[in-house]
Amino acid sequence: MSKYTIEEFVKKTAESDEQRGYFELETDRLLEVNLTDLVWTKMGAMIAYEGSIKFEREKLTEHGIGNMFKKALTGEGTQLMKASGKGKLYLADKGKKIILLNLQSDDIFVNGNDLLAFEPSVKHEVKMMRKVAGMMAGGLFNVKCSGTGLIAITSHYEPLTLRVTPGKPVFTDPNATIAWSGNLTPNFHTDISFRTMIGRGSGESIQMKFEGDGFVIVQPYEETYYDQTNN
Repeated sequence: MSKYTIEEFVKKTAESDEQRGYFELETDRLLEVNLTDLVWTKMGAMIAYEGSIKFEREKLTEHGIGNMFKKALTGEGTQLMKASGKGKLYLADKGKKIILLNLQSDDIFVNGNDLLAFEPSVKHEVKMMRKVAGMMAGGLFNVKCSGTGLIAITSHYEPLTLRVTPGKPVFTDPNATIAWSGNLTPNFHTDISFRTMIGRGSGESIQMKFEGDGFVIVQPYEETYYDQTNN
């Protein structure tokens, strides 16, 4: 176990004074946002800030009347908030590893529980996985991020990216699936016999099936609905 004087500890764990970009990783589990206008973040991800920053839950009308009715009916979007102002904002999520992706006119789907933050230049749309909602406690939702800009996603431990190629589908556990390329639309595959044997809530009995040409990112951890609401 490491031992430090207070002065040594403060110096070792102090934030970097180097020139910073809009998103910078202070550590692999702590994101610094050098805020000059606004940023979208996961609800509850703020751990500290400096400066003048205002936090606001995403409004039902934020993205038009059509989305308003969808969110009012399903509760979608309630995990996002908008931070606006100027200062330094520090974000983290249960100590998970943070990965920064720089979108260049790209589309990517991210599991709603694994999207930490994104720049305002990135368009987002919340989508409910309705086909699986009745199979698993709490259901699942994902966020489609499109355009150009930085997004921060999270993973329990080191993620693995699997290539999806025509004729070679990839099957994943929904609770371990972080993100996938925007051109892929997963279908849900249920192993009825296995599901009957071990119960309805198992990821092994309900799988996401990816077909086509793209990629899917998974983590070595099954993140359940209980994890999302009670940690």
